[in-house]
Amino acid sequence: MHQRRLVMAGLFAPLLMAIALVQTLAEPLGGTSIVVLACALIAAGWLAVILLATSGKPWLAECVLLPVATLSSAAVVAAAGLASPLALLLILPLVECVWVRRDRIGLVAGLVAALVVLPLHAWIGGMLPSAPVAAGAWHWFVPVLYLATIAVRATAFLAEREGQAAARRPANVEDLIEAVVLRMSRTGEVVDASAKAEPLLGLQPGLLIGSGLFDRVHVADRVAYLCALSDLREGAAARRLEIRLRAPRASAEESDEKYAHFTIEFANTGDASEPVIALLRDNAELPALRVALAEARDGAGQIEIAKSRFLGVVSHELRTPLNAIIGFSDMLEHEMFGPFADPRQKEYVGLIRESGNHLLAVVTSILDVSKIECGSYPIEPEPFRFRDAVETCRSMVQLSAEQKSLTLQAELPAAIGQIVADRRAVQQILINLMSNAVKFTPAGGSVTVGANRLGSRLHFWVNDTGIGISEEDLGRLGQPFTQLRNDYTREYEGAGLGLSLVKGLVALHEGAMMVESAPGQGTMVTISLPIAGPSGRAASGKGDVIQLKSDEETDGQIKKIA
Repeated sequence: MHQRRLVMAGLFAPLLMAIALVQTLAEPLGGTSIVVLACALIAAGWLAVILLATSGKPWLAECVLLPVATLSSAAVVAAAGLASPLALLLILPLVECVWVRRDRIGLVAGLVAALVVLPLHAWIGGMLPSAPVAAGAWHWFVPVLYLATIAVRATAFLAEREGQAAARRPANVEDLIEAVVLRMSRTGEVVDASAKAEPLLGLQPGLLIGSGLFDRVHVADRVAYLCALSDLREGAAARRLEIRLRAPRASAEESDEKYAHFTIEFANTGDASEPVIALLRDNAELPALRVALAEARDGAGQIEIAKSRFLGVVSHELRTPLNAIIGFSDMLEHEMFGPFADPRQKEYVGLIRESGNHLLAVVTSILDVSKIECGSYPIEPEPFRFRDAVETCRSMVQLSAEQKSLTLQAELPAAIGQIVADRRAVQQILINLMSNAVKFTPAGGSVTVGANRLGSRLHFWVNDTGIGISEEDLGRLGQPFTQLRNDYTREYEGAGLGLSLVKGLVALHEGAMMVESAPGQGTMVTISLPIAGPSGRAASGKGDVIQLKSDEETDGQIKKIA
């Protein structure tokens, strides 16, 4: 826009000044000289436009146009005299500078040019061969034309400013939002209602004025409605509630009243004239969503109960024959009824016994998880030395670690002391964590069990140098019957119940579990339990599986906290 205004000034102002020079200097200079001077003036304007078009630098054109305008206006005034209407051209450099640039630099440059014109016109007048030309009616042509251009540009400028102000002016909020805007008094009477009342409520806004809105509120919702208004009168900033409003009857013959669901939000403005503003929004989808959510919850609850009962029944039914299989295979393996005729028979019996023990461990884990989810897993807190529990579990896992050439060590301070908890549950936690660490650590690695006391809680952890866990797999970690499958874990077997059982047992003790891992950098599982035991926990409290939360560390490790 700056360049456009500069181009217009370069094309129009020199032409206007050339006409004025012809009017005033034709007699003193002669026809040939005045034509050359007028052409030179117009050419200077074109030169400024060409400089702007080729360089893209407005200041080059301005450096040409401003001196030309100053000299030409001084020459015209010197030839016509200060009494002539052409003396109005003294303001041309100032007006054009301000109009083109529209900034402080333009104003300063225009003022300087206007001040230079006054002494300059006297100097030029002394050089002219004759006295100033007497003013005539034809001297008004150029000033009137220039004033007309100023008026046109001023009108366009005002229209442009008004358009910009309208563009910056915010739209009416009442027309943008899908809600009825209500202005209410402190007593709850509606003073004004927006036009959205008709499309949303099917009512003219005037029908809500006064007590019209309250009369349409369902009787069961009026107490909450009045309480919200009372809170606003006592200084509350805002209130929000769900109400039902009586819908208009479709016909006069219709007798049953129908109610529609809405949400109304009150805001205390603090204004004495309009103290309360309310937004009334359509809320027809909420009841259906609530019904669907309740049905989904009931269905999920029934499915969980049925699943837990099924797992419990199946687990009980499987344990009896499994115990028989393990017992008889053990008897056969020890050749209590005579030696085997073929050594392979003893090998097969050993495989049957190992498979039975593995299956019994899986069934027992399923039963324990089912009990925790049903809230029927009994815990019996008792004081015991935590070091003894660790040593017991370490001796049980030591053989598996030696078979894989792993280093299994315990780093326990001497003052680790006692903890009040269910010893069987704590040992189950330790065994599961250490077994997982041994299972997922390649040969030659290490597994470390550590612990310390912090305030009223005991923190213990199992750290390994195994394959680690990726970020996307941590979100599923600890879910029952979920195994993390990738190129590293396909060779490992399991039912995916170890960490799920650990989470449930930790929750029963009002503890917390945190998993820190990264692919290829091992895994550390930290358990935090209250030293004094779970407070207010019944012997058969329910173990809720707590959702894990993700927190990414700056060193690339991923943490999961339960």
